[in-house]
Amino acid sequence: MLTKTDAISFLERNGIRHDDKVTVHAALRSAGPIEGGADGLIDAMSSYLCDGLLIIPTHTWDEVGRDKPFYDVKTSVPCIGTLAKVAAFREDGVRSLHPTHSVTVFGKGAAEFVKGEEKCASPAPVNSCLSRLYEEHGKVLLIGVGHERNTYLHSVDERLGIPDRLNPDPFVITIKDHDGNLIQSPPFHTHFTAHSDTCVSEYYPNYKEAFEYTGAVTYDRLGDALVYVCDAVKMTDTVRKLWENADHDLCVRKETIPEKYYID
Repeated sequence: MLTKTDAISFLERNGIRHDDKVTVHAALRSAGPIEGGADGLIDAMSSYLCDGLLIIPTHTWDEVGRDKPFYDVKTSVPCIGTLAKVAAFREDGVRSLHPTHSVTVFGKGAAEFVKGEEKCASPAPVNSCLSRLYEEHGKVLLIGVGHERNTYLHSVDERLGIPDRLNPDPFVITIKDHDGNLIQSPPFHTHFTAHSDTCVSEYYPNYKEAFEYTGAVTYDRLGDALVYVCDAVKMTDTVRKLWENADHDLCVRKETIPEKYYID
C-alpha cells in the first residue's frame, strides 16, 4: 500500500522543494491501494509542500459549455477523475472560479493564488493559475497518465500564441462564487482546433522525446504508477524551440517530431 511516507519520499528524491508550486494529474487506480485514498495523498503532498502550494485541477469543461453555460464553485463536479472530485470539495482547499478549468489549491496563499480566475476568457491564458507555473518555476506530476492529460501544455499554447487553438465564437458563462454571487465571465473561447480530429491534447505526447532530451521531464514510480515529473519552465522553453523550427502544426495528428527541431 502507498503510504504518506512513500509519497513524501517520492517528492524528496525528485527534487521537489517544500516551497514549490506543484500541480498533480492522476489516475489513482494506477498507483494501487493508497493509505487514506485520494484524501490521504492530498494530505501527504500538502503537508510536504508546507511553504508552497499543491494545485489539483478540478476541471468542468465537459459539464460547462455553450449548452450549459453555468459554473458553481461549490457544486459543479469535476469531469477528470477521483482526485479532482475529492479535492474540489475539501474545506482546506480553495477552488478557483475559472468556469471550465478550475483548480483547487492547498497551502499558504492559496486564496491569493486563485484570485481573478473568473476573468479568464479562455482555458489557460497568461496569468491564470496554470500559466503562472511558468513564472513560479512550478512542477507538474502526471501520475499514471501521459502528456495527453498535461493541461499545463494548453497554457503553453496560449502563452506562445499557437494558432488554431481557440474557438473564434465565444459565449458568456455565469459563475456562482463562494458567497453565492453571480458573475458573468468575459466572452469565453473554448478549446477548438479546426485542423485536428480531436482535442490537440491527445497529440501532446508527440512532445515526449523532445522533453526527455531537454530534461524537461524525468520519470519515477509512485506505488505501481509511472510518474512523469515535469518542469514547467523547461517544457515551455522546449515547446517554444520546437515551434520556432517547425514548418507545420505539431499537434494535429500523431507524429514523430524531427530531432533537428530540438537538437542543436
